[in-house]
Amino acid sequence: MWYSMLLMIVMMSAQARPPAAPAGDAENGKKIFTSYGCYQCHNYAAHGGGAGPRLAPKPIAFQAFTRQVRKPANEMPPYTAKVVSDKELADIYAFLLTIPEPPAPSSIPILKP
Repeated sequence: MWYSMLLMIVMMSAQARPPAAPAGDAENGKKIFTSYGCYQCHNYAAHGGGAGPRLAPKPIAFQAFTRQVRKPANEMPPYTAKVVSDKELADIYAFLLTIPEPPAPSSIPILKP
């Protein structure tokens, strides 16, 4: 009984996790991010800008990212699979995963009193 209960919990938790992002090429993703003009709203480091929200570091789950790119819930134009392929989307996401946290303001000499 205890074993079957444990097995059921493990199976349920495995189903609750979102699927992992497909493998992508971060270097190509960086090129696509620039060439498709993503930086114009999201900034080159994807930290957000005047028109677009922060995408990195720690991007949203890949499924949510894909849904937002394909059918945006805001002012962002939609990028269908005809415009940005699934492979290119995976590459962009791989690039976003490589972006580190910005430095702490206290570590920047010019910002110190």
